[in-house]
Amino acid sequence: MLDPYEWLRAKDDPEVIAHLTAENAYADARMAHLEGLRDTIVGEITARTLETDMGIPVREGDWWYYGRTVEGLQYGIQCRVPAVPIDPANPDDPAVWAPPPPLDDPSQPREGEQIVIDSNVEAEGHDFFSLGSLDVSDDGNWLLFGVDTEGDERYTLRIRSLVTGETLPDTIEQTAGGAFFDPSGQYVFYTTVDESWRPDTVWRHRVGTDPADDVAVFHEPDDGFWVGAGRTRSGRYLIIEASSSITSEARALDASTPEGEFAVVWPRRAGVEYDLDHAVIDGRDLWLITHNDNAPDFQIVAVPVDAPLAPPETLIPHEAGRRVEGIDAFARFLVLDYRRDGLPATAIARLDGSPLEWNDIVVPLADSAKLLSIGARGNPEWNQPTLRIGYASFTEPATVASLDVARLAEGAAAVTVLKQQPVLGGYSSADYAERREWAVAADGTRVPISLVWRKGRGGRLDGDDSAGPRATHLYGYGSYEASIDPGFSIPRLSMLDRGVVFAIAHVRGGGELGRAWYENGKTLTKTNTFTDFIAVAQHLVDTGVTAPDRLVAEGGSAGGLLMGAVANLAPQLFAGILADVPFVDPLTSILMPELPLTVIEWDEWGNPLDDADVYAYMKAYSPYENVTEQLYPRILAVTSLNDTRVLYVEPAKWVARLRDVGADAVLRCEMEAGHGGVSGRYSAWKQRAIELAWLLDVLGLAADESHES
Repeated sequence: MLDPYEWLRAKDDPEVIAHLTAENAYADARMAHLEGLRDTIVGEITARTLETDMGIPVREGDWWYYGRTVEGLQYGIQCRVPAVPIDPANPDDPAVWAPPPPLDDPSQPREGEQIVIDSNVEAEGHDFFSLGSLDVSDDGNWLLFGVDTEGDERYTLRIRSLVTGETLPDTIEQTAGGAFFDPSGQYVFYTTVDESWRPDTVWRHRVGTDPADDVAVFHEPDDGFWVGAGRTRSGRYLIIEASSSITSEARALDASTPEGEFAVVWPRRAGVEYDLDHAVIDGRDLWLITHNDNAPDFQIVAVPVDAPLAPPETLIPHEAGRRVEGIDAFARFLVLDYRRDGLPATAIARLDGSPLEWNDIVVPLADSAKLLSIGARGNPEWNQPTLRIGYASFTEPATVASLDVARLAEGAAAVTVLKQQPVLGGYSSADYAERREWAVAADGTRVPISLVWRKGRGGRLDGDDSAGPRATHLYGYGSYEASIDPGFSIPRLSMLDRGVVFAIAHVRGGGELGRAWYENGKTLTKTNTFTDFIAVAQHLVDTGVTAPDRLVAEGGSAGGLLMGAVANLAPQLFAGILADVPFVDPLTSILMPELPLTVIEWDEWGNPLDDADVYAYMKAYSPYENVTEQLYPRILAVTSLNDTRVLYVEPAKWVARLRDVGADAVLRCEMEAGHGGVSGRYSAWKQRAIELAWLLDVLGLAADESHES
């Protein structure tokens, strides 16, 4: 088929820029009547947000590190204050590990505060700013940071003295994110990308030398593998990982010999994924390896560091339906992340007993029925006696807490809340409700749905069927085994308080229900993702929660592919569809191996270049390929010119084709941004307000400002 809009791929062509500029002007004109509502929503977000705030400090070495935000400033400020030295004779002294108490006035600096980096200063003169690497040497004297000012996720690395403030001349261009110091602080390890934006080479740079003399310590020639590097929490080893979507391989190097050779831990085998952490158990140096070899939902084994191919000792056996996601080792305990029944959980085991005794972490909640996300957050210290955790639900703002590991048996009583995300304006979680329901797909599969709403607005969820269906906002993703877990959102309150129900369709292709859930929503089963989402929408309609003229859908990136597919398959179910950076021309992209990420994506979508069945399958669901003469819901597509993950050309072509068949489709293209959209918190609020105002307009609520705020 001749593609009439492929010319839009020429990013540097003035005609393409003119086309995108005209699309933005058209979008502005179409949404001009929503300007007041957008301003109102931005005002609501601002009024609910504590703009000047301070994070809970995290101990690392001899310093407490934390972030600050200041009213009126777009970006955060990273700071530190000196920590009480650790006494080897009393390493668990609470005064050593208790973070500095919160200040009554967070606008004031802490005593002894030092600014590590102020992103507002670094961003001056740039329309876009993002940090891709941020690391401080173990001695606390040097800062390593990577900056992207285009949105293309290519970072310029710099090294700055935290003693003198001097920035060294050894600047390194065109790096990927995730650079770090070795324990000595004399070397920096970083990753660069190939022409198709695949991180493929790890380099070693000696601080204070010419980057032209940097040494490539590892290069991955296979276009299907992505490379990254890091350090173990113990500080004992440097790790390089090469992985595709289905296969991985790790290399390790004793950190005391940073100029040495990295050695393979387990040689790669097709279809075997693993990652590792270093632990010391009963005086033995061990690799704890999380893998899926004959264990679809993963298990964890231990092998000697000096003999990784020795028969492994099983720490966490495989159990179908319990998806093991990883393990973190500390000097005195281990932390396990897993999920069961669609929700995440975290367990911990002390290393002072044998065998290991695992305890699920229980947090203090007034309502145990909340749909909760939980996990370890910000725990860099190998020898720490406490564990920092974070948790949230759809109605419970994000909370940071500390678990006293010595008191594990006391359950929630061993958890001390350090801070909960402030929500101003009299917010009370008791005004909202959340729960899980299940839809049934055409093949009989039960698909989970998460729902959150403001109480007292009537409708089936409030037990008042006489009120009729409610406006509903349905979100979905369903790719890469990514789980869309419960989380709190201040901008979402602007929808909930207007009576809109928010729902998430946990469709196949995601990871909520284990590896099989993912496997049955990828490659030649990808259409399950789309039909699951449609089944969820139909369930919400059939059970009286909503009605098609009161239902809008949203998804981004691979979730944007989901939006494009359901727009073609079931347009009658939706009043509007919002697609953020949508992957809506997948067949064209996956047929072009020179594009960013294409080759590594073949494990997710299939390779249509070599497999006729994959080609036909993708062609049958590709949103762009399958636009037809039918009545579509209203569609808003949002993209960014410098996006390297999903190129702007895909939504630009899709919207043009939709208009050819009479669809009401609008395109907004950020001209100075990347895959994550605009940078800066105020800019992000404005961007989200544009999207929410459009959704409310589709739902017929744009003119109704009688809601409670």
